Amino acid sequence: MKRISATTISLKVAAPLAAALFSIVVSSLAVIATKKSPRQAFLTMWEYGTQAGSLMEVINTATPYYIAAIAIAVTFRAGLFNIGVEGQLRLGALFSCYLGAMFVLPPVLHVLAVFIVAMTFGGLWASIAAYLKVKRGVNEVISTIMLNSLAGGLSAYLLSKRFALVEEGSNNLATKQLPASAQIPDLMPLLRRFGVEDQPGGGVYGMFFVAVALGFIFWFVINRTRFGFELRATGLNPIAARFSGVNSKKMTVCALVISGAIAGLSGLPEVLGQTHSYNLGFRAGIGFTAIAVALLGRNSAGGMAVSALLFGFLEVSSRALELIDIAPETYVIMQGSILLSSVIAYEVVRRFELTLQSKELAKVVAA
Repeated sequence: MKRISATTISLKVAAPLAAALFSIVVSSLAVIATKKSPRQAFLTMWEYGTQAGSLMEVINTATPYYIAAIAIAVTFRAGLFNIGVEGQLRLGALFSCYLGAMFVLPPVLHVLAVFIVAMTFGGLWASIAAYLKVKRGVNEVISTIMLNSLAGGLSAYLLSKRFALVEEGSNNLATKQLPASAQIPDLMPLLRRFGVEDQPGGGVYGMFFVAVALGFIFWFVINRTRFGFELRATGLNPIAARFSGVNSKKMTVCALVISGAIAGLSGLPEVLGQTHSYNLGFRAGIGFTAIAVALLGRNSAGGMAVSALLFGFLEVSSRALELIDIAPETYVIMQGSILLSSVIAYEVVRRFELTLQSKELAKVVAA
């Protein structure tokens, strides 16, 4: 048993190392194809990405990725695949900005109200896929993809025709600005105590702490509660879970609705911390990148945190590549190669561990 345990640990360490090496090789080949030096490209990214202002931007970029990844991981744990996070977070952000600007409450209560609105509309949009899955047997992958398109069109229509505050001389459509009571201040006052100087781009979004809290809640619920056990049981074997008394249809609905509610929150870090309104420049692609973050992080709270920071670092640091005449989109190749190699490496490890367990079981039976 000790030998197997040592082998398993070695494999789990080797898997991410092999994935990282593979992604470096693939990214280097892409840079070489542009007749540039991979060493210079990686060095430039590292120097730019490790500056104080860049690191703050990395955290700001990673925060919505992490929250959206948690939303996706909830459904992964239940054996489902919520691809509709992009639409759910967009509608959550739009309605929370529009409705949140209509009233003024004490600061904490107002922010809480904005959260509730975002979670409500995100959850309601996901509930459509849940209904279609449970009542009509429609695959959630297909329904959530279609709902993404509907959410994009609906949000564009509502913003342009109903919710936008039109200003003369401006082509930018945006909702009314959220009052100060609905805004979350950045963390610069706290960072200054640790000797961090003010940066031109501002500080770390206050929703960073919300993301940390959500990560802890996700870990606790999945691993330490009956609900989490039933969710995982449904994902591992719905039939066996049903025979053991778990209502798999109920868990399917709960997983999708909770996922949509959390997704609604993932659109808020920027609007509550920077723009304070929903506009045409609302950041796109968060939900799709979060799928990669969840897969790379193995649906664990800690793993997704590291994955989100990695993706945020690549996205921010890649902007420096333009300084040496390399397309910044090279980071997309890095992201793709990291994800692909990681999935393959972890799958190889999983199958090898199953083989070792089978051999050990065979020895025990033979004895």
